Amino acid sequence: MPDILRTLDGGLVLRRSSASDTEKLAEFNAIVQSETDQPDLRVAAWTRDLLSGCHPTFQPEDFTIIEEEKTGRIVSSMNLISQTWSYAGIPFKVGRPELVSTDPDYRRRGLVRLQFDVIHEWSRQRGELVQGITGIPYYYRQFGYEMALDLSGSRIGFAAHVPRLGKDEEEKFLIRPAIETDLPFINSVYQVSRQRSLVSAVRDEELFRYELQGKSDQNVTRLALRLIETRDGEAVGYLAHPDWLWQPTQACLAFELKPGVSWYHVTPAVLRYLWQTGIENSKKEGKEHSAFGLWLQQNHPAYQVAGERMPRLRPPYAWYLRLPDLAGFLRLVAPVLEQRLADSPCLGYTGEITLGFYRRGLRLNFEAGRLVVVEDWMPVPKNYGKATFPELTFLQLLFGFRSLDELMSSFPDCYTLDDVKPVLRVLFPKQPSHVWEVS
Repeated sequence: MPDILRTLDGGLVLRRSSASDTEKLAEFNAIVQSETDQPDLRVAAWTRDLLSGCHPTFQPEDFTIIEEEKTGRIVSSMNLISQTWSYAGIPFKVGRPELVSTDPDYRRRGLVRLQFDVIHEWSRQRGELVQGITGIPYYYRQFGYEMALDLSGSRIGFAAHVPRLGKDEEEKFLIRPAIETDLPFINSVYQVSRQRSLVSAVRDEELFRYELQGKSDQNVTRLALRLIETRDGEAVGYLAHPDWLWQPTQACLAFELKPGVSWYHVTPAVLRYLWQTGIENSKKEGKEHSAFGLWLQQNHPAYQVAGERMPRLRPPYAWYLRLPDLAGFLRLVAPVLEQRLADSPCLGYTGEITLGFYRRGLRLNFEAGRLVVVEDWMPVPKNYGKATFPELTFLQLLFGFRSLDELMSSFPDCYTLDDVKPVLRVLFPKQPSHVWEVS
């Protein structure tokens, strides 16, 4: 029997999914998520993989479905993919809503909002402090989300920018498909790479194994894992890229080297590989190929090496984040905030900082550089707080997406008193992040 969560007006029911919904949900998502007049078969493959029972963090019951009670026709659906991220090395649980889909005939009826209420409750029950979703501009702000974390961004080059080998010069670094025995090395290099990011996804060998072996070839989220070796067979790094073209571009979404290996020496080989892979995928797909690109974090060392070879720049978009228990999250990451103070001109800071969000707020008390109190606080007309942040804009500061000065420049109703401004700059610096999310 289906797990009915709620009976709705108009002959609809809201229920949980099961493995028996696989083909019906795959067909529904393929049609609704498609950007053309043809079903998106890669989205269908992703849906099937999620419902297969083989995913490390997802169960077949983790979709919500709204359907016509009489016909069983699906009219709206979404899901929750659990995972763990970290903030400067401190792990926290995250729920990722995805595949938010509604039949055009049933839009603007509040069906997505109803499902978000369910998904958010599931996420709370799982102990997930944050929910994060990628998606179209503005839309998810309606459900308590703020665009507050780096997402993608890229640098792209073209045929003229491919580094050329010299006459009689042979490639010093070879790139091959990864195999299962490579996973411990890939995982170890990945863990080192996370140190460049304020926020990153916590991955282990099981998640890399699922990326390598668990996803079907057509899954839209699947990345081909590649190992980078010297000609003598020494592993020096890895790549991860879609095994098809993104329009005319061969994209690469992960490129890391083990410590002590020169980015200057390896990066040209990687760019040549991407160009050649694009040519091969162009032939296979019958599509135009004219570019190669790296979708990496803003401070990635490959960007420094590639330089003018990748002249087209695309600034990062943003993750939507929801953080219902802001005080709890600040308590969790208090060691990070305290260390930032200790490493700054504000070391030993003692004082109270009230953060006002106009309709609510927080009070932070520091004693000799230690965060001893984080509690709810209510602004009043004559005291909006020592620092104010309209709506959810404080999340941009917390997750390093914008600096305090950038927020103050963008929002006239964001301001700080002079005595706390240097402390807030130290506590919440602008920092790049890169999340290789679980999908």
